[in-house]
Parts: sequence; structure tokens; C-alpha cells
Amino acid sequence: MYTHNAMKERNAALLLLLTSLIWGLSFVAQSVSSESIGPFTFNAVRLIIGALVLIPFAFPGIKKHKGDRKYFQSAMKGGSLCGLLLAAASVSQQAGVAVSGAGKGGFITSLYIIIVPILSILTGRKTTLRTWLCAVVALIGMYFLTLSEGLSLSSGDTMLILCAFIFALHIMAIDKVGKDVDGVLLSMIQFFIGGLISGIGMFIFEKPEAGAILEAWLPVFYAGAFSCGIAYTLQIVGQKYMNPDHAVLILSLESVWAAIGGALILSERMTGKELLGCVLVFAAVIVSQMNFKIKTISE
Repeated sequence: MYTHNAMKERNAALLLLLTSLIWGLSFVAQSVSSESIGPFTFNAVRLIIGALVLIPFAFPGIKKHKGDRKYFQSAMKGGSLCGLLLAAASVSQQAGVAVSGAGKGGFITSLYIIIVPILSILTGRKTTLRTWLCAVVALIGMYFLTLSEGLSLSSGDTMLILCAFIFALHIMAIDKVGKDVDGVLLSMIQFFIGGLISGIGMFIFEKPEAGAILEAWLPVFYAGAFSCGIAYTLQIVGQKYMNPDHAVLILSLESVWAAIGGALILSERMTGKELLGCVLVFAAVIVSQMNFKIKTISE
């Protein structure tokens, strides 16, 4: 029989699983929209859409803490930090993929699977040997799933490595600030801040055109309303009850869902190597969630 905490962790795992599904399918939207608009424009519009979608859902949390100045200061600080990291990671990912390609981009971005446990050790959190083994297996699965050719460095890889590190910091930041603040409110703030930062970059580095944005309205809307508004909020809520080392393994399933979505939606055929990659990632995630004891690795 599940204990209360075990049930919370199980429900959190399901929320993160749904998050990975929505993120995985959003790769189609990102690919389509990149043909019309630049990375700053794409992220500025989708993040603002995500924030607007959450406004009515944030009111209950705002009303509950009305007059609690310290609470809202904490929410603003945490949301601003997460928004800054999210904007930096999203833009660097888009820029890196444009040069290195989606396959290598997906693999290099997935390096956060290893980076998060390392950061956990540096911050004093114990990490199980099982989690390390699962992370390595998942990373091998990512290699089979996302790379059609050998791994070699190109000019866009630096941006993708930077993206992986920033996404790892974003996950750690949510683990730090997300437990004491309403998840929807925190998510709404991070999108407004991230959209504002991306918007500044849009006007400095790109020439946004209303016609181009309208041309890509459907994939941008999906990326904003679903990938941002829904999925990132589910991530914040789910991470409240789960160790970040385990959370990143579940979230890494986004590459698997992306491959499956490409096969179902875009009629892309999956090779035997890609299927093996899917199996390895799924196996790593399942084993990481199994309830058995194994020694820990700490600093």
C-alpha cells in the first residue's frame, strides 16, 4: 500500500511524464515555426502567450496570499530567476539547432541528465548510484535516438552545451524556489520575465514582422499555450514532490515522444537504432522510479 508521500511522488511522476509528452510533441511546432521567425521572436511570443494563458488560473493563489508582501517578493524573485534562465536556455537551444541540426541538438541538450546530478552533489544533496547508472543509460539511449551520424563538434555545439547547462540550472532553481510558492503563479511570472527578455533580444537582433508571426501562429500558439502554459506549470508542480535527479530522467522522455510524434504526425520512419534508443530511455526512467534501496554517492 502506498504511503501519503509515495502517492505524492507517484502523482508527481505522472505530471512530469505528461510534461515530457507535451514538450516532445512541441518539437514539431518548433521545427515548423523556425522556417518563418527567429529564435528571439519565437520565444518572446510563445512565452508571453504562456503567461497570458495562466493569468486566470493564478488568481486563486494571488487571492489566497493577498497582503502577504513577503510571499509575493519571494514569488517575484524566484519567477524572475527562472524566467531569465528559461529565456537564455530556449534562445541558445534554438540558435544551436539552427546550426547543428535537430538530431545533435536533442542529444547535446540531453546532457542536463548528467549535469543535474553533478550540481546536486555540489549543493550537498545525496545522489544514488542507481540514479547515476540510469542517467548514463538514458544518455546512451539519447545518442541512439537523436544522432544519425557520429558525434563531432560544430560551431553550433557550443550554444547547445550552454543550453544544456542553463536548463540544468533552471531545474535546480525550480527545485529551490518552487516548493514555497504557488506553481501557477511562479510559472506565470517566469513566462512574463522570459518573454520580456526574449522580446528585448527580438528588437535588437531580429526584425520581427507581424506577417511572419501570423504565418506561424498555430505552432507558436501550441508552443505557448501547451508547451509553456501547461507543461512548464506541470513541471513546477511535479518537482515539488520529487528529487530533481529523478525528475530530469522523466523529463528526458521528451526526445522519445518527439521521435514517436514525428513518426505519427510527420510520417517519419524510425530506424532500429532509434527504437533501441527509445527502449533504453524508457528502461532508465522505469528503473529510476522503482522502490528499492541502493547506496548513495555524496560529496
